[in-house]
Amino acid sequence: METAQGLTVAERIRGKFERLTRAERQLANAMLANYPVSGLGSITAVAAASGVSTPTVARMAKKLDFGGFPELQAQLRSELKATISNPIAKHDRWAENAPDTHILNRFADAVMENMRQTLAQINPDAFNAVAALLSDHDRSVHVVGGRITRSLADYFFTHMQVIRNGVTQIASNSNTWPHYVLNMKAGDVLVAFDIRRYEHDIVRLAEMARSKDVTLVLFTDQWGSPTAKHATHSFHSRIEAPSAWDSSVMILFIVEALIAAVQTATWEETRDRMNALEALFDRTKLFRKFI
Repeated sequence: METAQGLTVAERIRGKFERLTRAERQLANAMLANYPVSGLGSITAVAAASGVSTPTVARMAKKLDFGGFPELQAQLRSELKATISNPIAKHDRWAENAPDTHILNRFADAVMENMRQTLAQINPDAFNAVAALLSDHDRSVHVVGGRITRSLADYFFTHMQVIRNGVTQIASNSNTWPHYVLNMKAGDVLVAFDIRRYEHDIVRLAEMARSKDVTLVLFTDQWGSPTAKHATHSFHSRIEAPSAWDSSVMILFIVEALIAAVQTATWEETRDRMNALEALFDRTKLFRKFI
C-alpha cells in the first residue's frame, strides 16, 4: 500500500478522495481548483472559501495523514517554493544534498523513485478512457506543449499522426492559437503538456478550448498545472531529478504507453497507414537501404 510519505498534498487528496465525506470532497475540490495557493490562508479563511466548517478542514488534514492543518500548510508552502524554482535555484538545492556517488547512479535512483510514485497515482480506468478518446476517429486531436514540453508534444504528435488521421500540432507561437481554436469542434480532444513554471498561454488555450466543449487531456507534474482545473483527464508525473532541469522520463513513459494502447486499438487502420507511409519513404529515399 502506498504510504503518505513523499507525496504532495494533491497526491494525497487524489489518493483518498473516495474515502472523504461530502463536505471534505467539497473542500478537496476547492483546494485543487487553485492549488496550492487556495490552502495557504488561515483555517477559517480556507473553510469559508470552500463553503465548509473549520472542523471539516481540520478533519481532512488528519485524514491526509498530517498532524493537523498547520502541518498541511507547511507542506503546501514547501511545494509552492518548489513549483516556482528556477533552474539555478533547483541545481543549488540538489547540489547541497548530493550524495557522494556518480551522477548516473543518483539520476537512476531519482527516476526509479519517480516511476514508483507516478505509477501508484495512475488510475488504469482513466488511462483506458484517454486511450479510447484518442482512438475515436470522430474526434480530432490537437496537441500543444510549452517551452520545454514542446518536444514531448512533438513526439506524441509524430506517432499519433502515423496511427490515425485528424491530428494537429499547435504551433509554438501563441499569437496563432485562436486560429487553431477556430477549427476545434465539440467532442474534439486537446492534449496539453505543462509542468512547473506553468505557462499562462497554456491556461488561456485550455479555457478557449473548453468553451467549445473540447475535452482536455493534461500531462503535468506532481503539483499540477493551473490548467488542470479545465482538464477532464490529468496525468500527474513525478519530475524531480538531481539536475537544474526537471525530468521528463515519466511523462514520456505515459505518452509511449498511450501510443501503444491507441495503436493496438486501431491496428487495422494503423497498419494500412504505416504501409502507405513506408512506400512514401521509399520514394523519397529517406532511409538508407542495406540490400
